[in-house]
Amino acid sequence: MSDKYSKMYINGVWREGSGEQVYEDKNPFNNEVIVKFRLANQDDIDEAYTAAKTAQKEWAKSTAEERKAVLMRAVKLLQERKDEIVSVMVKETGSSYVKAASEFMAGLGSVLAAVEYVDSMFQPQIFPAQIPGKENHVYREPAGVIGAIVAFNFPLYMGLRVAAPAIAAGDAVVIKPDTQTFISGGPIIADIFEQAGLPKGVVNVIAYDIAEVGDYMIEHPVPRIISFTGSTGAGRHIAQLCGKHLKRTSLELGGNNAFVVLEDADLDQAIDAAVFSKFMNSGQVCICTNRFFVHRKHYETFVGRFAERAKQVPYGDTSDPKVIIGPLINERQVEKVLGIAEDAKKDGARLVLEGERIGGVVTPFVFADVDPKSRLAQTEIFGPIASIIPFESDDEVLALVNDTEYGLSGAVFTTDLDKGVAFARAFESGMTHVNDTTINMDMKAPFGGEKASGIGHYHGEIGFEEFTTTKWVSVQKDRRSFPF
Repeated sequence: MSDKYSKMYINGVWREGSGEQVYEDKNPFNNEVIVKFRLANQDDIDEAYTAAKTAQKEWAKSTAEERKAVLMRAVKLLQERKDEIVSVMVKETGSSYVKAASEFMAGLGSVLAAVEYVDSMFQPQIFPAQIPGKENHVYREPAGVIGAIVAFNFPLYMGLRVAAPAIAAGDAVVIKPDTQTFISGGPIIADIFEQAGLPKGVVNVIAYDIAEVGDYMIEHPVPRIISFTGSTGAGRHIAQLCGKHLKRTSLELGGNNAFVVLEDADLDQAIDAAVFSKFMNSGQVCICTNRFFVHRKHYETFVGRFAERAKQVPYGDTSDPKVIIGPLINERQVEKVLGIAEDAKKDGARLVLEGERIGGVVTPFVFADVDPKSRLAQTEIFGPIASIIPFESDDEVLALVNDTEYGLSGAVFTTDLDKGVAFARAFESGMTHVNDTTINMDMKAPFGGEKASGIGHYHGEIGFEEFTTTKWVSVQKDRRSFPF
């Protein structure tokens, strides 16, 4: 394990944090300590942001060719180190090899996509004007310094989906990965870009204890944007702070995603997608399915076949490439998931498949006849519990789907594609997929939620705009006449 993986990365220097605590980063399956590192304090945050502010001013002057060259070298380095990086993620995050490899490809895709957007920073849009002889130019400019707070469940991808477009735009970034997945969400990214020749200070990595530093990273005067992935509660708090300080936010928050099987659906296709939608990364995915709504025509068949498939999903130690369901990230999450299952039993949901705890692993639970208003149906579970709900009509299921504070992702299955698109558009969610899983991302498509699921987007032209600001420059080519 590289010595860099136990260090902060501030202004191009690998060093220990200056905080009071030493954190033990453990494998969630067997509690083996992977690395120990001293956390950062407010002085370290100051230093990281100051370095980023200074570096950003110079990096903003870089040419398109210079930015593309760094990003393409990063792509090459990522490809060369794929096996190492995937192995680290499996050990540190408890991911299966399938999930870790998928996350690696999403992170790599984020860097490749960023290369495509560099030129747009140097090519203004030109519009005609109402005033004779005037031409309007609209330029994209770097937004400045970005503070990125990265969640534990997809740390490499989430770090890269901020760092790569920030570099393309001419920004600088300070990344704060979750301490539980510090290596995957921070040092690996910094190491790649350092080797790729990125100037010092453009990317910085710190980790800290909120009890010691509070909201200092968010309220610090340097960052103009705070990018956060995590719970809706934390997102609301960050949004309030950013509003107070007039900072922009990009927030990907919780989800209570719905998967709908209409009367005319291909049931085999739906069940295949349903199993993936629920149990990818042990259910620890913001866009995994929480609620399965199944038409009465298919209901009992779906319940039986889904439960049988859930029994067959391999679980255990994800160092075995065949394992799909690994450990939940920590003891608190294990207890939360098991508590939700116990409440579902008390609420009268039909227990079709009972899971069990094996160390940090929770095996699949499947509940049918779930009350749409129950805790089970209204909570982002972040674990391998499936809730299945019957419906009779299209109007009924649309009302049930939208009866949640969240609006992140969704799926609808039907053999009538026009009907599927109409249904998808009626979902109160940022993303909905016809005849596919709720777990989808495409580097050219905007990724984000509605309602309590977030503000802003990642990916695509729309996502890239989050890392830029616009400037209107008008050019008066002919002498203008004024009324006085």
